Amino acid sequence: MLGLMAGVALTLGAASALQAADLTQPAPAAPEAESPLTPHSPWQVRARALGVIPTDSGSVSGIAGSDLSYSNSITPEVDFSYFFTKNIAAELILGTTSANVNGAGSIGSLGKLGKIWILPPTVTLQYHFTDFGAFQPYVGAGVNYTMFYDQKATGAATNLDVKNTFGAALQVGFDYMINEHWGVNVDVKKYYLRPDFDATVGGSKVKGTAKLDPWLVGAGVTYRF
Repeated sequence: MLGLMAGVALTLGAASALQAADLTQPAPAAPEAESPLTPHSPWQVRARALGVIPTDSGSVSGIAGSDLSYSNSITPEVDFSYFFTKNIAAELILGTTSANVNGAGSIGSLGKLGKIWILPPTVTLQYHFTDFGAFQPYVGAGVNYTMFYDQKATGAATNLDVKNTFGAALQVGFDYMINEHWGVNVDVKKYYLRPDFDATVGGSKVKGTAKLDPWLVGAGVTYRF
């Protein structure tokens, strides 16, 4: 009987000691909460309204003082981004717009020479700054291949052929994220775009270079998957 009582006492004592040891151990740390602005996918898409503001410059070979000017335009733009890391992304920019081509300088009296449509798909490599919370600025640089289509000569010009060409692009902008998926975006790009062209003006064949070099100023919405 005494042996049984001693065994029970030893068992209870061991249980009490184990319980006390458990109470002295620190509680496991709670998992770190994920920021509500953290995207769940490397993919992002934006839609913008874009103002296209070309530089009024160019020349016709062999005509001293010749110049060219181009109309501004507003057009929709869509881009798709893939984030390799939280800071580094590649962006594909898609949009198309039209511009009127006008004589300027010594050929200003010719007026409107034609209208062209421009398709400049562009790829940029970007660095995104992520230390400012919902405000997330970025800078980028890349290349575009610009295609000119549906070209129509008017007025004194009876033919207009602007050549497709490569150009460089610089970019700066920011997203302001409202939540983990949706944000607003402001973006400014500078394209260096100087295509060669052939034309027939007043029955004479001419050629030259159109220095478009447009600014592209856009605002729109961002969606992160």
